[in-house]
Amino acid sequence: MAGRQLAAWAEREEVGPVLERLLLDAHDTAVTQETAQALLERRDLAGLRAVPAALSRAEEWRTADQLDGEVFGYQSWMIADDRTDEFVDQLVRLAADQDKGVRDEALRLSRSGEQP
Repeated sequence: MAGRQLAAWAEREEVGPVLERLLLDAHDTAVTQETAQALLERRDLAGLRAVPAALSRAEEWRTADQLDGEVFGYQSWMIADDRTDEFVDQLVRLAADQDKGVRDEALRLSRSGEQP
């Protein structure tokens, strides 16, 4: 799939808009899922940033739900891999992002892991 191939270049400015279109594909959540998984499998800030950025712009509930599920899976994956500190650091960095949508999603995600 195009999303899987393009995910390798997520840090390149010209690739971002194409990845966002794939992540926000309202007609095929498989495209959304495959692209999000490929980005998150990078396990780096550029890959993670793209998913909450798209999630903050998602208009279709199915797309938003798919993206949210992929981020939750990534969080579980990082915790199971004993990389919780790395995940928290990524969220802290994203909470200071220039993009308000990314900041808001990072803050929401960081709160979702807190104990009541």
